[in-house]
Amino acid sequence: MGMTAEEWGIVMLSLQVSLAAICGALPLAFVLAWVLARLRFPGKILLDGLVHLPLVLPPVVIGWLLLIAFAPDGPGGRLLALFGVSVLFRWTGAAIAAAVMALPLMVRAIRLSLEAVDPRLEQAARTLGAGRARTFATITLPLASPGVLAGAVLGFARSLGEFGATITFVSNIPDETRTLPLAIYAALQLPGGDSAVWRLAALAVVLSLGALVASEALTRASGQGRGSHVL
Repeated sequence: MGMTAEEWGIVMLSLQVSLAAICGALPLAFVLAWVLARLRFPGKILLDGLVHLPLVLPPVVIGWLLLIAFAPDGPGGRLLALFGVSVLFRWTGAAIAAAVMALPLMVRAIRLSLEAVDPRLEQAARTLGAGRARTFATITLPLASPGVLAGAVLGFARSLGEFGATITFVSNIPDETRTLPLAIYAALQLPGGDSAVWRLAALAVVLSLGALVASEALTRASGQGRGSHVL
């Protein structure tokens, strides 16, 4: 039995939320990865721990903290209110929750790719007269780009599977915040919802597996590219 129009709507909303989450989180993930990979400063271990905290905290706690932060009297809520915007119980809030949960995986993948760039290549470019910006644009970023893309794809896969923080922060609202995991959970509560669960779960497996395979392929391409430069 094929998927219903409602189920396709859930899939499209899930893709929309995941893409928005990655687009929003990627610049921050790159900056954090750069700081952790290239700089030495007091408190670096603490920053590293804070970045990876969503990996070990219960997702419900992350959702609760987001709810506090973006409530009308919270710091994020007051800031957004200046622009007449609210993310509570909206798909944009689901994207924020997904971005927070995906951020540690993205930072880790990007950090590893930056740390693997041979510093001798950057030093050679600097000795030939290239400035920091040009060295970054022509040497560092191209060599690290497969790792950056791998981190983005891995974050996308994590965003697709986000449940706990999302349902705590923005609830489970049809056509607004009900992404694939929330739709599967809702279908499990309904009598006779097994067929919908099977369809949605199978699609979730296909999308997540495809993203993981793509991330692994990009990671291997990154390693081979660095090896060819060393040779």
